[in-house]
Amino acid sequence: MAGSAGTPGTPRVLRAMNDRAALDLLLEHGPLSRTRIGKLTGLSKPTASQLLARLEAAGLVLATGTTEGRPGPNAQLYEVNPAAGYAAGLDVTPERILAAVADVTGRTVGSYELPTPGRRPAQPVVRQVTDALDGAVKAAGLARDDVHRLVIGTPGAFDPNTGRLRYASHLPGWHTPALLDELAAALPMPVEYENDVNLVAVAEQRLGAARGHEDFVLFWNEGGLGAALVLGGRLHRGWTGGAGEVGFLPVPGAPLVRQVTKANSGGYQELAGSQAVPRLARELGIAQIPSGPYAEVAAALLERAAAEDTGLYRELLQTYATRLATGLAALVSVLDPELVVLSGASLTSGGEPLRALVQDELEELAAARPRLVIGDVREHPVLRGALESALAATRDEVFDTSR
Repeated sequence: MAGSAGTPGTPRVLRAMNDRAALDLLLEHGPLSRTRIGKLTGLSKPTASQLLARLEAAGLVLATGTTEGRPGPNAQLYEVNPAAGYAAGLDVTPERILAAVADVTGRTVGSYELPTPGRRPAQPVVRQVTDALDGAVKAAGLARDDVHRLVIGTPGAFDPNTGRLRYASHLPGWHTPALLDELAAALPMPVEYENDVNLVAVAEQRLGAARGHEDFVLFWNEGGLGAALVLGGRLHRGWTGGAGEVGFLPVPGAPLVRQVTKANSGGYQELAGSQAVPRLARELGIAQIPSGPYAEVAAALLERAAAEDTGLYRELLQTYATRLATGLAALVSVLDPELVVLSGASLTSGGEPLRALVQDELEELAAARPRLVIGDVREHPVLRGALESALAATRDEVFDTSR
């Protein structure tokens, strides 16, 4: 019916649009005065004053300090109320679950790490998830019901057609058909599930090297090879959620792997995954190879190679860059992205020397020539992406003043 609440162009909808614009500006710029908000939104001073009064009454903004030290009379500053809403994220690997809670401004207010070693889970997955979440919630001084939304990042992806986790046979306990229903019953907030590398792309798009880019590939190498595809500004997940599972890609230079989901590997993973770096170093005759998990060993070798960049270490970088570019060439030839962001310790540890070598090799192997950059989000990028994804939905809910 014309003029009803929620109809585009009605005063309530226009007010809600202005409210959201002001809240987004406060998130982007920090504390702002009424005058500054009016200029940035194009609203008159009286309208901006009404807007701020409305948001303050709704508990969405707080008055905080004044513009002391500037010419003219001091002006009241306003900021988003951090306690207006909370979101949580989980980063799941076979070894541990990292959990964090952020307030609506994006500031992390509580975190927790739950070790989950072993081939078989010592506790049911639902118990692991709730324990990890509760640890972060307790560290934030909150209750579980205070969290508006939770995003869980895992290797592989939950098939939207079956609800079962695919492409991650190395994650024990997460493959039961009823798992998503059990988690939904155990948790009081909406829960979303996302591939871990996709979440790194979210973090880079909102906070890092891919800001302002609509078409890019996030190429990840840490525990395994993976890619996230952002096309037209949106993640492309594929029919079964498996878009970007490039570790299974058959490539020249590696044996052809059959039944890749049972092997949980493919030619590209064998050619250029983290486990290939120490093996390659031994073949080249590098004597000082550290011990430890292969991802950590690969990162240490590549960091040293980037620092020395001579002799056998230079050869290690060059050979590894060729291997990386071999699979990337197939990826960019199909997608023709504007940008490729290199992320994960086995790529970022090689720094600019490795990036430049991969860029040169890629220009020899592919007609498409995207720019390669190193990712900016280095500290727990999967967890940061989970928080950013959960915060986006939480803000849409909390900041909606049209209801």
